[in-house]
Amino acid sequence: MPRLAAAAGVAALAFASLMATSPIAARADDLPLVAVTAIVEHPALDAARDGVRDALKDAGYEDGKTIRFVYESAQGNPATAVQIARKFVGENPAVIVPIATPSAQAVASATQDIPVVFTAVSDPVGAGLIESLGKPGANITGVSDFSPLGDQVALIKQITPNVKTVGIIYNPGEANSVALVSAFKGVAEDAGLKVVESTANNSSSVQQAARALVGKVDAIYVPTDNTVVSALESAVQVAQEAQIPLYAGDTDSVPRGAIAAVGFNYYDVGRQTGEMVVEVLGGQKPSKIPAIVAKGTNLVVNPGAAEKYGVTIPADVVAKATKVVQ
Repeated sequence: MPRLAAAAGVAALAFASLMATSPIAARADDLPLVAVTAIVEHPALDAARDGVRDALKDAGYEDGKTIRFVYESAQGNPATAVQIARKFVGENPAVIVPIATPSAQAVASATQDIPVVFTAVSDPVGAGLIESLGKPGANITGVSDFSPLGDQVALIKQITPNVKTVGIIYNPGEANSVALVSAFKGVAEDAGLKVVESTANNSSSVQQAARALVGKVDAIYVPTDNTVVSALESAVQVAQEAQIPLYAGDTDSVPRGAIAAVGFNYYDVGRQTGEMVVEVLGGQKPSKIPAIVAKGTNLVVNPGAAEKYGVTIPADVVAKATKVVQ
């Protein structure tokens, strides 16, 4: 019996060794690679990632079965975003999906051949990613999340009609934020509001940027700036202590303490992006797929947060909300 057991053990080891080098074991590595990267992790960008993944699954592209779905975050570091982009390019994926402008720019600089489908990029033309929405050119297309600024300014005035000066916190190193701030200033000034800028070059300086606005503004607006949104709670704390109403550009920031936002559901943005990725996996070239601005906006309000700023959201605004945070 001991000899039989030993023989069985040797046979098992031999079989395991054979399987490790067999085509069957290698099959998982042979699946098309969908490489996804984001500049940082926060609820909006995480939702976009999940939307991409679920849209692929619904189309028959499931991780571990028909594709490999790999995700990496740069943790807010542009240099890390460049490293991730180069790493992904070296793995020769079927498509790369960068989430947010810094990651999209890093990927675009790393490859002119591998298909790229970006998402949550506010101004892809201004960021140098594509030639135009209708004719993106080269190997890149995707979904823009340029904020509905007119609706957002109107919301600020509707909830807090006495506001005359709005502070905006952003990272000047993010091309998307620079474009948004410029556009926001134009819309706000047309509506009779003065805009005061305060900059944060990294997440640890967001609180300081918020404090710099105290005594200078009647309200604070946080755009879809990844640096600021990743540290939103620090800005919320300052704003609540100073009783300065804080509004957001993305609806996922409302449960985290903003009063309200008109913006995209980033899970839906991700699904719209995933539909483009499906086209690429089916053989279509990104240059033949027009880039789009995300479809559909939601109004999300947080009456409990509003009370902490000393604000009451009008009943008609609450009635129109897509979601009321409890």
